Amino acid sequence: MGNRKKRAALHNLGCKVNAYETEAMGQSLLEAGYELVPFDEEAEVYLINTCSVTNMADRKSRQMLHRARKRNPEAVIVAAGCYVQAQAEELLKSGDADLIIGNNQKGRLVGLLTEYEEKRYAKESGPQAGDGSSGRRKTEVCAVLDLTHEKEYEELSLLKTAEHTRAFIKIQDGCNQFCSYCIIPYTRGRIRSRRPEDILAEIRRLAGAGYREVVLTGIHLSSYGKDFERPVPLLTVIGQVAEVEGIERIRLGSLEPRIVTEEFVRGLSAISKVCPHFHLSLQSGCDQTLRRMNRHYTTQEYAACCELLRSYYEHPAITTDVIVGFPGETEEEFETTLSFLERISFYEMHVFKYSKRQGTKAAAMGSQVPEEVKTNRSHRALALSARLSGDFRKYYEGKVRGILLEEEQEIGGRRHMTGFTKEYVKAAVELSDPAAREALVPGRILPVRLSGRREAGWEGLLFAEP
Repeated sequence: MGNRKKRAALHNLGCKVNAYETEAMGQSLLEAGYELVPFDEEAEVYLINTCSVTNMADRKSRQMLHRARKRNPEAVIVAAGCYVQAQAEELLKSGDADLIIGNNQKGRLVGLLTEYEEKRYAKESGPQAGDGSSGRRKTEVCAVLDLTHEKEYEELSLLKTAEHTRAFIKIQDGCNQFCSYCIIPYTRGRIRSRRPEDILAEIRRLAGAGYREVVLTGIHLSSYGKDFERPVPLLTVIGQVAEVEGIERIRLGSLEPRIVTEEFVRGLSAISKVCPHFHLSLQSGCDQTLRRMNRHYTTQEYAACCELLRSYYEHPAITTDVIVGFPGETEEEFETTLSFLERISFYEMHVFKYSKRQGTKAAAMGSQVPEEVKTNRSHRALALSARLSGDFRKYYEGKVRGILLEEEQEIGGRRHMTGFTKEYVKAAVELSDPAAREALVPGRILPVRLSGRREAGWEGLLFAEP
């Protein structure tokens, strides 16, 4: 290879927190002298940041490991993340990865790669490592901690992100909730919060690089700061982020309903940079189902949170997650959920069919719902979501809103610049002449009047005039 840089290809599975960690690991490889290439190209190192939220996620994680091995049998295959954390013994037996890295160890990637190479090349003159019969390679380096009692937050940070105008910032890890369907408390461990000074240092760097909007994310964001010896409220950190010069918008990741108190919402509404876009995790609109899920609120309490947000904000975007076909969910319970979803009138709903996850209480529950019933319920919930989303966007037709310009796209045969309002409504402004092209640049927040114009294939998009 001469002096050519080693190539590394990364693939992310799962949530925004995983995506953040994947980008941070990629930047650590760049700093160590690697060249990053797309995952479908040949590389010397393939890293898959795995997910384990469902059995399907486990299967996808294994598939990506096999795909990487097939692409270059001589490459170093690195498995990292939640599937590793949950199935370390299985991975060690299979030999599907040369190097496995659990959660809270991803910052050691470069050093672990060096350790792996030293072990691998020390054996070059001897027989190939393996089990002697299957020909499989042996996992040479395993860095997986028992996170049950881990209290330290693993510091990772970014200098830039894949998105050019909006930066996702991880500020929290772990979860103490133990919902009956969820494996995450076992794969991510207990809550661990990032120090405010580290959060602010990263955001200042990103603001200096031109980012105007930050999204604060975590595995259980609502628990931020509760693990410190002197607890730091999430609201305090949000206020500190708002003081960073150059940051014009702050968006929040998924919140638990119980954090939405009068004090919290009053404080948020006083911070003008906070976007009125709130993702409140619901999962079911039926109290009986919520109890089986081990969720810690009722539908009445959830509805009160939404009313509180709407009392402080003109027309906030409230989005949510819904699981259909949870064990024991009857048709009557599902109908109760549909009625509740319509009553709340969400902007967007992420609808998931329940997927059995071994190791969780829900996996052992009786009355598992047949797959065809889950599919039918998913279609009905998604149809309701599309209707409610359209109703929400209609409110903004004719109104003036600022959009954060992000990228150029061709719509209806003409070039447009697209972006999002604070409420996360996507809008497009036509690049009608050279002067407009010079003025409409990514990263600028542009006041526009939104219209009801429609283009085939672009449902969910409002057009605008600057």
